[in-house]
Amino acid sequence: MKTLIIEEVLPYPLTEVWEVFSDVTRCDWVPAVESISEQGGDRSFTLEGIGEVQEKILTLDHENYCLQYSAIKTPTPLEHHLATIQLTSVLSSAGESCDFTWTTEIAPDQFAEAIDHGMAVSFAGLKSVLAGDR
Repeated sequence: MKTLIIEEVLPYPLTEVWEVFSDVTRCDWVPAVESISEQGGDRSFTLEGIGEVQEKILTLDHENYCLQYSAIKTPTPLEHHLATIQLTSVLSSAGESCDFTWTTEIAPDQFAEAIDHGMAVSFAGLKSVLAGDR
């Protein structure tokens, strides 16, 4: 099993960053996804070039700013997928920032490169949305 991590301090208030993730159907920050539907804690979308994906929302904790989800249906068989996005407020003389941590566990290992790429382009999309570029 591989563990992939993106961690960065973002120059935006935690609540502004959380607003993007707390709406589990929001997709303006995810390239190659035109819409996301959610029903009963399961969200579904079609990923361009990949196909239909379904994820189970395991945790949507508005107090601790944590989103955790797992892929339950993908075009390729996954043995394990668990993603966690955790936000923590960072206060400095420059104001409030947000420590962003996105961790994904994936098995089999052969899918790690594709997941890592997807996380990287989605994180770039998040920064673009937060900067007001989208």
